[in-house]
Amino acid sequence: MVKVRKKHRYFNWKRKIKRIHFSTVLLYACMLGLVAFTALPLIYMINTAFKPLDELFLFPPRYFVKNPTMKNFHDLLTAVSGTVVPFSRYIFNSLFTTTVIVFLSVVLSCLGGFALAKHKPAGSNFIFAVILAALMFSSHVTAIPTYMVVNFLGIVNTYWALIIPKLASAYNFFLIKQFADQIPDAFLEAARIDGASELKIFWKVAMPLLRPAWTTLVVFSFVNNWNDYFTPLIYTTSQAMKTLPLALSTLGGTSIARAGANSAAALLTTLPTIILFTALQGRVMETMSYSGIKA
Repeated sequence: MVKVRKKHRYFNWKRKIKRIHFSTVLLYACMLGLVAFTALPLIYMINTAFKPLDELFLFPPRYFVKNPTMKNFHDLLTAVSGTVVPFSRYIFNSLFTTTVIVFLSVVLSCLGGFALAKHKPAGSNFIFAVILAALMFSSHVTAIPTYMVVNFLGIVNTYWALIIPKLASAYNFFLIKQFADQIPDAFLEAARIDGASELKIFWKVAMPLLRPAWTTLVVFSFVNNWNDYFTPLIYTTSQAMKTLPLALSTLGGTSIARAGANSAAALLTTLPTIILFTALQGRVMETMSYSGIKA
């Protein structure tokens, strides 16, 4: 019986191999080549972070590191520890502001997008048109008015200045609204018939169905805010309020002695976003396919 099963599996694999066409092999080979080509800058950045000083300034430059070293990270920590503010303070500032922005922006976007798609309040078409119009403007265009509002509120050089301007994002509302349109109304009506309140329907029914969308927002919001250099530069005046990207960019300097530290800083700031996107990339692609947005 075992031999029959083994033969059956063997013939199944043989049939599958026969079904593979040359065009399929060529397609996968092209895709793997494009993936490898896209990953070249990332691989080079990782290798550069571990290069000793003599390999950093070779010409022509060497792609792969020959004698890896951790001295670049030691130089980075030494440069940061020489300041009044400890290195852990910059990490805390980035983690705290990014976490709060991601959580609050996702909740507000889900509430607004779901209400706009399913409850359709008065003037919902006009509100959605305003959201679409807001997508045309870059954040740098509204930087001066936003700074005037933040300054008027008296929250410059505080965590609120780094958090509040990032909570309402037109793209987040648009993405959730597009995905919420795909939710069948029958699910919501069934929950209402069972006696569930609107808030309970949102948390127990809508949020699980919107999971791919708000997971995508978590990825996008984290990447954008973790790497944000402009906002802390504008709204902070003290060293203790700087976030990690801003602190590393100002501490590294442009001297030859700090070239290795700059490479280590680039890897340190990029690594969390790479890990998060790699872990949740399936949700991101699922959201793009369902919401009608081309990645």
